[in-house]
Amino acid sequence: EDDEAALEELLAPSPLAPGPGAQRVAVVHPAVKWGPQKSPLTTAELQIAEAVALVDTLQNWTVLDKIIIPTKNPNKKFVFGKGNFQVLTEKIKKLPHVTAVFLNVERISSLTKKELEGAWGVPVFDRYTVVLHIFRCNARTKEAKLQVALAEIPLLRSNLKNEVSQRDQQRGGSRYIMGSGETFLETQNRVLKERELKIRNALEKLRRKRALLRTQRRKCEFPMVSVMGYTNCGKTTLIKALTGEAGLQPRDQLFATLDITAHAGYLPSHMPVIYVDTIGFLTDLPHNLVESFSATLEEVAYSDLIVHVRDITHPETILQKATVLSVLRNLNLPSHLLDSIVEVHNKVDLIERYKPAEENALAVSALHGHGLEELKQEIEKKILTATGKKILTVNINLEGPQLSWLYKEATVQEVEVMPEDGTARVKVIIGGSAFGRYKNLFPNSEIFMS
Repeated sequence: EDDEAALEELLAPSPLAPGPGAQRVAVVHPAVKWGPQKSPLTTAELQIAEAVALVDTLQNWTVLDKIIIPTKNPNKKFVFGKGNFQVLTEKIKKLPHVTAVFLNVERISSLTKKELEGAWGVPVFDRYTVVLHIFRCNARTKEAKLQVALAEIPLLRSNLKNEVSQRDQQRGGSRYIMGSGETFLETQNRVLKERELKIRNALEKLRRKRALLRTQRRKCEFPMVSVMGYTNCGKTTLIKALTGEAGLQPRDQLFATLDITAHAGYLPSHMPVIYVDTIGFLTDLPHNLVESFSATLEEVAYSDLIVHVRDITHPETILQKATVLSVLRNLNLPSHLLDSIVEVHNKVDLIERYKPAEENALAVSALHGHGLEELKQEIEKKILTATGKKILTVNINLEGPQLSWLYKEATVQEVEVMPEDGTARVKVIIGGSAFGRYKNLFPNSEIFMS
């Protein structure tokens, strides 16, 4: 009960969450015209389109205007040069009923935020705060909510420094809390450290519980396939198509999936498999956010195969692929997992006579079922290699212990009884070590490789 109470305290409504009311947002994109910060794989128009899609994901948030302003260095105090900043400020001031500005950069410092809010007279959000708020709205389980709370800690620290500098300017007096010997900053930092530790401990408990479930799944020998991709690429729709799970309701929005969810399906040989739906990725997804969700992404390291889904109709599909592969490489996954990724080009129904340019990529339409059988066959082939499982047909004597042994130690697919001579042909999926034991126990058994 104490644990539950402590957990509820950690999951209390966030002081950082924007109010529940409607937000009318001006989306501003600083377009870097040249230099190392300019991405060669995208354009300012595509980048601001993604920023608008992020705002559209949030209920009651509407985009009043989207503004692209050039800058040489988006890291300086006012983000833009003096002239462009003046032009931008005038544009924002003229917008009717604007309540916030979304500046499409990864993070702005608390000092920059304060200066911009002072100039524009409304709250200013960066990608970190907007994506974090989307996560906050989509978090359903305790684990997802805790991971959001963990991702808020750097923002709370940043806000604290701002608050302390304001207090110092206003009061100019003693910075110590009465008789404690601690400054306000030290006290609040200690409180934040304690909160972070409690969240990490609570996440660790949930991680251990998940590890236990994973061990139980391993005992059942169900292969695991992690389905990954850029946000809104169609992962959930694909899993629904592969498993036929009617309860799965894909949503056409960014970050609809925050929690790991597992769904059972069958491969062509009737081998059961578990498809794991994972959080989507985003270009310039702030590092702290990725780190906070590492508990969720940890599950990927224990899978037998990764299926990388791409929305092949998206104009930035190449950049999206690079983003996903970069995050996967940073997760320190085993090399065999990275080397055996199955790449799926989804939404091909929207392109006439589509043929993948990349070798080994599979073209599918998760929505219309096109290419799913070929995908299942490819998954099965890779799973058999990864797990060392074999599909065999064995001739057995029905009076002996072979059939019950196979039911216990392998996955029996089909049993074809020959009553005239008391034998049966049994089709099984069997792991390498179990197959070795079978041959030792029943050396005279006839075995046919499928």
